[in-house]
Amino acid sequence: MSRHIFLIDGQSFYASVEKSAHPEYHDKPVAVGDPERLNGIVLAACPIAKSRGVTTASRVGEALAKCPELVVIRPRMRTYIQVSLLITEIFEFYTDLVEPYSIDEQFLDVSGSLAYFGPPYEMAKLIQNHVYLSTGVHTRVGIGPTKVLAKMATDNYAKKIPEGIFELSFEKLESTLWKLPVHQMFMVASAMTRHFTRMGLSCIGDIARMELHEFKQRMRREMGKQSDIQAEYYWQTARGIDPSPVAAGIRDQLKSVSHGKALRWKLYHRLKDIEIVLLELVVEVCRRTRYHHYMGSVVSVSAAETDGERSSYFSRQMTLPEPTALTHEVAAAAHELFKKHWSGLPVSRLSVSLSGLTDDSVMQLTLFDDRSLAYDRERAIDGIKDRYGSDAIIRASSLMEAGVARERAEQIGGHYK
Repeated sequence: MSRHIFLIDGQSFYASVEKSAHPEYHDKPVAVGDPERLNGIVLAACPIAKSRGVTTASRVGEALAKCPELVVIRPRMRTYIQVSLLITEIFEFYTDLVEPYSIDEQFLDVSGSLAYFGPPYEMAKLIQNHVYLSTGVHTRVGIGPTKVLAKMATDNYAKKIPEGIFELSFEKLESTLWKLPVHQMFMVASAMTRHFTRMGLSCIGDIARMELHEFKQRMRREMGKQSDIQAEYYWQTARGIDPSPVAAGIRDQLKSVSHGKALRWKLYHRLKDIEIVLLELVVEVCRRTRYHHYMGSVVSVSAAETDGERSSYFSRQMTLPEPTALTHEVAAAAHELFKKHWSGLPVSRLSVSLSGLTDDSVMQLTLFDDRSLAYDRERAIDGIKDRYGSDAIIRASSLMEAGVARERAEQIGGHYK
């Protein structure tokens, strides 16, 4: 039985949510970003704003220069997450096979639902109307027999036509997908495009029409002997081959817990200031690790450094004697790693992760520390934070000027709730 898979994308998702919440902006150009930070970036722009030169990831100041009448709205990440979850519930009315791909994209396997809701195009139209009437968000639907074809149908076709629906079947590949430039193939970025261009492969069809062994040979000449796995992946993608199923929910077991923060480098050139942020990141990583009932045995610290002219980056890890999710144990390792590998340049980004995760139901006791009591204390603090917010209890060091914990408590994923 052939599969019918949708990749449904929310058009200018953040901006669509804001325009739905503010009917007075219906006919105005709207962008989502921080209006008080002209050097901040535009997270999303509505079609009207895009038609006037505003692009995602451009600076807010640049966007206003191109479009002085632009309405810039501060992002509300909690709202966007809630709307995304509501859209998931709508999709689940049509099929139980719904797999979130990002906050504004989701895969649906509707193969078993066509008897109830009609052919794929009609069903896609029905879902579009349902989502729009419920949320005010316009959606685009790519349809294909595999996930990768549904994704490329959305990105290369559905997003560019008024009806926002396009079906990409195996029979259509030669007359549609294979004619596109190679950079429009899924997972081909600028570096890979340069490799393909040097290999004389300018269109997706140039890859798809080759035999796999010939393509592997070309890849080896261009990228070395270790490129066979990449070659097979890109050859299958060009042909639309993708056996992976649409799986509801999160499929993979948690492998690591990490947290990072972009910093204004001019303010973080002293070790004592950087250590405050490092500890705050450790606190959050350990809290999330305990929430998922894990302990970790490998601590990693990564940092980007710059003084405006010179830049460097390091990422180092350390294996602990025993798995842990205790703040003081992880903090000691993180502090040691940072001090050992920091070059002394101001820090523009700092992150901490805990990996090598194991179940926390069995704990290694030690002779000199009451680890069980320490866990009880930290879990009690976790309970207060869960009930009253992340800033209900914070360390005294976070009240210093270098601390970012209070600001982070108002954010989700680096953006305001």
